Amino acid sequence: MIRKTLIVVLICFCSISKGYTQEFLGNIQIQSQGVDGIDPSVFSNMETTIFEFMNNKVWSNYNFKIEERIEFTMVITINEVQGSDIFKGSINLVLQRPVYGSDYNSVVINLVDQDLRFEFVPYQSMLYSDGTYSSNLTSILAYYAYLMLGLDFDTYSLEGGTQFYEKAMAVVTSAQNSNEKGWQAFEGPRNRYQLIENILNPSYSDLRKLLYEYHRKGLDIMSNDLIGGRAVVGKSLKYLQNVYNKRSGLYFLQVITEAKRDEIINIFTKASPAEKTDMINIMKEVDPPNGNRYEGVNK
Repeated sequence: MIRKTLIVVLICFCSISKGYTQEFLGNIQIQSQGVDGIDPSVFSNMETTIFEFMNNKVWSNYNFKIEERIEFTMVITINEVQGSDIFKGSINLVLQRPVYGSDYNSVVINLVDQDLRFEFVPYQSMLYSDGTYSSNLTSILAYYAYLMLGLDFDTYSLEGGTQFYEKAMAVVTSAQNSNEKGWQAFEGPRNRYQLIENILNPSYSDLRKLLYEYHRKGLDIMSNDLIGGRAVVGKSLKYLQNVYNKRSGLYFLQVITEAKRDEIINIFTKASPAEKTDMINIMKEVDPPNGNRYEGVNK
Protein backbone atom coordinates (compact mmCIF):
# COMPACT_ATOMS: atom_id res chain seq x y z
CA MET A 1 0.00 0.00 0.00
CA ILE A 2 2.88 2.35 0.86
CA ARG A 3 4.61 1.51 -2.44
CA LYS A 4 1.41 2.23 -4.37
CA THR A 5 1.00 5.56 -2.59
CA LEU A 6 4.59 6.53 -3.39
CA ILE A 7 4.09 5.69 -7.05
CA VAL A 8 0.94 7.83 -7.21
CA VAL A 9 2.76 10.73 -5.55
CA LEU A 10 5.70 10.44 -7.96
CA ILE A 11 3.41 10.32 -10.97
CA CYS A 12 1.56 13.42 -9.80
CA PHE A 13 4.83 15.24 -9.06
CA CYS A 14 6.27 14.40 -12.48
CA SER A 15 3.09 15.48 -14.20
CA ILE A 16 3.10 18.82 -12.40
CA SER A 17 6.81 19.35 -13.05
CA LYS A 18 6.38 18.60 -16.72
CA GLY A 19 3.42 20.99 -16.91
CA TYR A 20 5.61 23.80 -15.61
CA THR A 21 7.93 23.46 -18.60
CA GLN A 22 5.19 24.29 -21.08
CA GLU A 23 5.58 27.86 -22.24
CA PHE A 24 2.25 29.00 -23.66
CA LEU A 25 -1.22 29.82 -22.47
CA GLY A 26 -2.73 30.44 -25.86
CA ASN A 27 -6.27 31.06 -27.00
CA ILE A 28 -6.94 29.40 -30.37
CA GLN A 29 -9.99 30.34 -32.43
CA ILE A 30 -11.05 28.91 -35.78
CA GLN A 31 -13.43 31.09 -37.77
CA SER A 32 -15.09 29.32 -40.70
CA GLN A 33 -18.33 31.23 -41.24
CA GLY A 34 -17.55 31.80 -44.92
CA VAL A 35 -17.15 28.09 -45.70
CA ASP A 36 -20.07 25.84 -46.64
CA GLY A 37 -20.35 22.09 -47.03
CA ILE A 38 -17.87 21.09 -44.32
CA ASP A 39 -18.92 19.28 -41.16
CA PRO A 40 -18.54 21.76 -38.27
CA SER A 41 -16.87 19.04 -36.22
CA VAL A 42 -13.86 19.30 -38.54
CA PHE A 43 -13.24 22.88 -37.43
CA SER A 44 -13.92 22.01 -33.81
CA ASN A 45 -11.32 19.25 -33.96
CA MET A 46 -8.92 21.57 -35.79
CA GLU A 47 -9.21 24.12 -32.99
CA THR A 48 -8.58 21.48 -30.32
CA THR A 49 -5.65 19.93 -32.18
CA ILE A 50 -3.91 23.27 -32.73
CA PHE A 51 -4.59 24.31 -29.12
CA GLU A 52 -2.94 21.14 -27.83
CA PHE A 53 -0.02 21.46 -30.25
CA MET A 54 0.77 25.02 -29.18
CA ASN A 55 0.04 24.75 -25.46
CA ASN A 56 1.06 21.21 -24.57
CA LYS A 57 4.28 20.87 -26.55
CA VAL A 58 7.53 21.86 -24.81
CA TRP A 59 9.32 24.42 -26.99
CA SER A 60 12.38 25.25 -24.88
CA ASN A 61 14.62 24.09 -22.04
CA TYR A 62 13.26 26.71 -19.67
CA ASN A 63 10.95 25.98 -16.76
CA PHE A 64 7.81 28.10 -16.85
CA LYS A 65 5.50 28.20 -13.87
CA ILE A 66 1.81 28.28 -14.74
CA GLU A 67 1.56 31.97 -13.90
CA GLU A 68 4.58 32.70 -16.13
CA ARG A 69 3.17 31.20 -19.29
CA ILE A 70 3.15 33.42 -22.35
CA GLU A 71 -0.32 34.55 -23.34
CA PHE A 72 -1.40 34.92 -26.94
CA THR A 73 -4.45 34.76 -29.14
CA MET A 74 -4.35 33.09 -32.54
CA VAL A 75 -7.40 33.53 -34.75
CA ILE A 76 -7.35 31.33 -37.85
CA THR A 77 -9.89 32.37 -40.45
CA ILE A 78 -10.70 29.76 -43.08
CA ASN A 79 -11.87 31.30 -46.36
CA GLU A 80 -11.64 28.35 -48.71
CA VAL A 81 -11.52 24.56 -48.63
CA GLN A 82 -10.04 22.65 -51.56
CA GLY A 83 -11.29 19.10 -51.75
CA SER A 84 -11.91 17.90 -48.22
CA ASP A 85 -8.60 18.49 -46.48
CA ILE A 86 -6.80 21.55 -47.94
CA PHE A 87 -7.63 24.77 -46.07
CA LYS A 88 -6.77 28.34 -47.06
CA GLY A 89 -7.14 31.53 -45.06
CA SER A 90 -5.25 33.79 -42.67
CA ILE A 91 -3.83 33.99 -39.16
CA ASN A 92 -4.21 36.94 -36.78
CA LEU A 93 -1.65 36.58 -33.98
CA VAL A 94 -1.71 38.79 -30.88
CA LEU A 95 1.09 38.35 -28.32
CA GLN A 96 0.73 39.92 -24.89
CA ARG A 97 3.12 40.54 -22.02
CA PRO A 98 2.17 41.35 -18.41
CA VAL A 99 3.40 44.66 -16.99
CA TYR A 100 5.08 44.42 -13.59
CA GLY A 101 3.07 45.68 -10.64
CA SER A 102 -0.22 45.93 -12.54
CA ASP A 103 -3.00 43.85 -14.04
CA TYR A 104 -2.30 45.35 -17.48
CA ASN A 105 -1.12 43.27 -20.43
CA SER A 106 0.85 45.03 -23.13
CA VAL A 107 0.43 43.91 -26.75
CA VAL A 108 3.87 43.06 -28.14
CA ILE A 109 2.75 42.18 -31.68
CA ASN A 110 -0.54 42.09 -33.54
CA LEU A 111 0.05 40.74 -37.03
CA VAL A 112 -1.89 39.12 -39.85
CA ASP A 113 -0.44 36.35 -42.01
CA GLN A 114 -2.39 36.04 -45.25
CA ASP A 115 -0.30 33.16 -46.62
CA LEU A 116 -2.09 30.33 -44.87
CA ARG A 117 -2.60 27.07 -46.74
CA PHE A 118 -2.41 23.67 -45.09
CA GLU A 119 -3.63 20.10 -45.08
CA PHE A 120 -5.63 18.93 -42.10
CA VAL A 121 -7.12 15.51 -41.40
CA PRO A 122 -9.36 15.36 -38.29
CA TYR A 123 -8.13 13.27 -35.35
CA GLN A 124 -4.70 12.85 -36.91
CA SER A 125 -1.78 13.67 -34.63
CA MET A 126 0.37 16.68 -35.49
CA LEU A 127 4.06 15.94 -35.15
CA TYR A 128 6.96 18.35 -35.40
CA SER A 129 10.72 17.95 -35.07
CA ASP A 130 13.22 20.81 -35.30
CA GLY A 131 15.08 20.93 -38.60
CA THR A 132 12.55 18.88 -40.56
CA TYR A 133 9.57 19.85 -42.67
CA SER A 134 6.65 17.48 -42.18
CA SER A 135 3.69 19.72 -43.00
CA ASN A 136 2.97 23.35 -43.69
CA LEU A 137 0.66 23.67 -40.70
CA THR A 138 3.14 22.35 -38.13
CA SER A 139 5.91 24.48 -39.64
CA ILE A 140 3.80 27.64 -39.48
CA LEU A 141 2.79 26.94 -35.89
CA ALA A 142 6.37 26.13 -34.85
CA TYR A 143 7.60 29.31 -36.55
CA TYR A 144 5.17 31.45 -34.56
CA ALA A 145 5.91 29.57 -31.34
CA TYR A 146 9.61 30.37 -31.64
CA LEU A 147 8.88 33.92 -32.80
CA MET A 148 6.73 34.55 -29.72
CA LEU A 149 9.33 33.06 -27.40
CA GLY A 150 11.97 35.30 -28.94
CA LEU A 151 9.86 38.42 -28.63
CA ASP A 152 8.89 37.64 -25.06
CA PHE A 153 12.50 37.03 -24.00
CA ASP A 154 13.60 40.20 -25.80
CA THR A 155 11.26 42.25 -23.61
CA TYR A 156 12.93 40.98 -20.43
CA SER A 157 16.61 41.04 -21.41
CA LEU A 158 18.54 42.79 -24.17
CA GLU A 159 18.51 40.51 -27.24
CA GLY A 160 17.50 37.66 -24.95
CA GLY A 161 15.42 35.95 -27.63
CA THR A 162 18.17 35.27 -30.17
CA GLN A 163 18.18 31.49 -29.73
CA PHE A 164 14.46 31.33 -30.49
CA TYR A 165 14.69 33.61 -33.52
CA GLU A 166 17.40 31.33 -34.87
CA LYS A 167 15.05 28.38 -34.44
CA ALA A 168 12.34 30.30 -36.28
CA MET A 169 14.80 30.95 -39.10
CA ALA A 170 15.62 27.24 -39.15
CA VAL A 171 11.91 26.55 -39.68
CA VAL A 172 11.98 28.96 -42.63
CA THR A 173 15.05 27.23 -44.06
CA SER A 174 13.50 23.77 -43.78
CA ALA A 175 10.38 25.00 -45.63
CA GLN A 176 12.22 26.46 -48.63
CA ASN A 177 11.39 23.52 -50.90
CA SER A 178 7.77 23.20 -49.81
CA ASN A 179 6.33 25.34 -52.64
CA GLU A 180 4.08 27.00 -50.06
CA LYS A 181 3.72 30.77 -49.78
CA GLY A 182 5.22 32.81 -46.97
CA TRP A 183 8.63 31.20 -46.76
CA GLN A 184 10.52 32.81 -49.63
CA ALA A 185 12.45 36.09 -49.73
CA PHE A 186 11.29 37.01 -53.24
CA GLU A 187 7.55 36.78 -52.51
CA GLY A 188 7.26 40.25 -51.04
CA PRO A 189 8.20 42.49 -48.11
CA ARG A 190 5.61 41.17 -45.62
CA ASN A 191 5.87 37.46 -44.99
CA ARG A 192 7.33 34.99 -42.51
CA TYR A 193 10.78 35.03 -44.12
CA GLN A 194 11.02 38.81 -44.15
CA LEU A 195 9.92 39.18 -40.54
CA ILE A 196 12.51 36.86 -39.06
CA GLU A 197 15.21 38.20 -41.40
CA ASN A 198 14.42 41.75 -40.21
CA ILE A 199 14.65 40.68 -36.56
CA LEU A 200 18.01 38.92 -36.94
CA ASN A 201 19.53 41.56 -39.21
CA PRO A 202 22.09 43.59 -37.18
CA SER A 203 21.22 46.68 -39.22
CA TYR A 204 17.86 46.84 -37.46
CA SER A 205 18.94 45.80 -33.97
CA ASP A 206 17.59 49.08 -32.58
CA LEU A 207 14.13 47.52 -32.72
CA ARG A 208 15.25 44.81 -30.33
CA LYS A 209 16.71 47.48 -28.05
CA LEU A 210 13.29 49.13 -28.11
CA LEU A 211 11.57 45.89 -27.08
CA TYR A 212 13.79 45.68 -24.01
CA GLU A 213 13.93 49.31 -22.92
CA TYR A 214 10.29 50.11 -23.70
CA HIS A 215 9.00 47.14 -21.69
CA ARG A 216 11.54 46.27 -19.01
CA LYS A 217 12.91 49.72 -18.23
CA GLY A 218 9.80 51.69 -19.12
CA LEU A 219 6.45 49.96 -18.64
CA ASP A 220 7.65 47.74 -15.81
CA ILE A 221 8.59 50.65 -13.55
CA MET A 222 5.54 52.82 -14.24
CA SER A 223 3.55 51.38 -11.33
CA ASN A 224 6.20 52.80 -8.96
CA ASP A 225 7.55 55.67 -11.06
CA LEU A 226 5.07 56.86 -13.66
CA ILE A 227 7.08 59.87 -14.80
CA GLY A 228 10.39 57.99 -14.96
CA GLY A 229 8.89 55.03 -16.81
CA ARG A 230 7.16 57.28 -19.32
CA ALA A 231 10.44 59.11 -19.94
CA VAL A 232 12.16 55.81 -20.77
CA VAL A 233 9.33 54.85 -23.13
CA GLY A 234 9.66 58.23 -24.85
CA LYS A 235 13.41 57.85 -25.30
CA SER A 236 13.00 54.32 -26.66
CA LEU A 237 10.81 55.62 -29.49
CA LYS A 238 13.95 57.10 -31.04
CA TYR A 239 14.90 53.53 -31.96
CA LEU A 240 11.85 53.43 -34.22
CA GLN A 241 13.00 56.64 -35.84
CA ASN A 242 16.53 55.31 -36.35
CA VAL A 243 15.28 52.23 -38.19
CA TYR A 244 12.69 54.22 -40.15
CA ASN A 245 15.47 56.44 -41.49
CA LYS A 246 17.34 53.33 -42.64
CA ARG A 247 14.38 51.51 -44.20
CA SER A 248 10.95 53.07 -43.84
CA GLY A 249 9.03 50.05 -45.16
CA LEU A 250 10.65 47.46 -42.92
CA TYR A 251 8.10 44.79 -41.98
CA PHE A 252 9.27 44.38 -38.38
CA LEU A 253 9.07 48.14 -37.89
CA GLN A 254 5.49 48.13 -39.15
CA VAL A 255 4.56 45.20 -36.90
CA ILE A 256 5.83 46.98 -33.78
CA THR A 257 4.27 50.31 -34.74
CA GLU A 258 0.87 48.75 -35.38
CA ALA A 259 0.98 46.87 -32.07
CA LYS A 260 2.09 49.86 -29.99
CA ARG A 261 0.14 52.73 -31.55
CA ASP A 262 -2.81 52.83 -29.13
CA GLU A 263 -0.61 52.16 -26.12
CA ILE A 264 1.79 54.99 -26.96
CA ILE A 265 -1.12 57.39 -27.32
CA ASN A 266 -2.53 56.31 -23.94
CA ILE A 267 0.84 56.63 -22.21
CA PHE A 268 1.39 60.20 -23.40
CA THR A 269 -2.13 61.52 -22.94
CA LYS A 270 -1.16 62.92 -19.52
CA ALA A 271 2.50 63.64 -20.29
CA SER A 272 4.16 67.03 -20.13
CA PRO A 273 3.85 69.31 -23.19
CA ALA A 274 7.52 68.71 -24.05
CA GLU A 275 7.12 64.92 -23.87
CA LYS A 276 4.00 65.07 -26.01
CA THR A 277 5.77 67.16 -28.63
CA ASP A 278 8.74 64.78 -28.80
CA MET A 279 6.47 61.74 -29.12
CA ILE A 280 4.29 63.37 -31.79
CA ASN A 281 7.29 64.42 -33.88
CA ILE A 282 8.76 60.92 -33.83
CA MET A 283 5.54 59.00 -34.42
CA LYS A 284 4.28 61.29 -37.18
CA GLU A 285 7.51 60.56 -39.03
CA VAL A 286 7.47 56.82 -38.35
CA ASP A 287 3.70 56.30 -38.76
CA PRO A 288 2.53 59.15 -41.05
CA PRO A 289 -0.95 57.77 -41.90
CA ASN A 290 -1.86 58.04 -38.21
CA GLY A 291 -0.33 61.43 -37.47
CA ASN A 292 -3.66 62.93 -36.44
CA ARG A 293 -4.15 60.24 -33.83
CA TYR A 294 -0.86 61.05 -32.14
CA GLU A 295 -1.68 64.76 -32.22
CA GLY A 296 -4.88 63.87 -30.38
CA VAL A 297 -2.95 63.68 -27.08
CA ASN A 298 -3.03 67.49 -27.04
CA LYS A 299 -6.83 67.65 -26.93
